[in-house]
Amino acid sequence: MCNLKGGIFAEAKTLMPGGVSSPVRAFKSVGGDPVVFDHVKGAYAWDVDGNKYIDYVGTWGPAIIGHADDTVLGKIKETMEKVTPLCACGTSFGAPGVLENELAKMVIDAVPSVEMVRFTNSGTEACMGMIRLIRAYTNREK
Repeated sequence: MCNLKGGIFAEAKTLMPGGVSSPVRAFKSVGGDPVVFDHVKGAYAWDVDGNKYIDYVGTWGPAIIGHADDTVLGKIKETMEKVTPLCACGTSFGAPGVLENELAKMVIDAVPSVEMVRFTNSGTEACMGMIRLIRAYTNREK
């Protein structure tokens, strides 16, 4: 287990309840302190003391092909540096963009039953959108 060099976890406990952003990672009920990670690559994660771990979590899905995949990083770099009349630098604008359309087409093409998509930032936002859709479909206010 990581000895938390530099007091990283001690400092975290002064900044966040239990020293973590998620109660699941607090470790209080099971004893001990959580591992404090420094970096990740592929299927591996290293803690601040240099110990190497296999990452079986994969960020709960988003890192399904591994962390910091060279192909993905290359495409991100290419996208960030790209400037055209229809596509400025960046990956996400919080507003409509050409890349958002491309992603929507990919999802629609990949799932035969999907005709349109809406991207959200959280499960809560997705659920709220679904509630609005159901209310509109059923013609109900509540």
